[in-house]
Amino acid sequence: MGLVKISESMHADLRLAGQAFSRSINAQAEHWLRVGMLAELHPHLGYPALCRLMLQAEASGRSLLADGTLATPADALGPQEAAA
Repeated sequence: MGLVKISESMHADLRLAGQAFSRSINAQAEHWLRVGMLAELHPHLGYPALCRLMLQAEASGRSLLADGTLATPADALGPQEAAA
């Protein structure tokens, strides 16, 4: 574990979002980091589909990047993403 330096405004945003979603500042930062990482790996997926991927990974006990890649399960796609 290491330190990550962020701006004061980002810290304030993390604090506000964390309070709104009942997360610690660190948990909120980790959530945003995961979503951002997945969004870069899967730019065709929307936020709901990314959340489904995170939920499926958690439920199956696997890491999103267990083998250095991330396969998109077909059932993680919502109707709009599946049609694309």
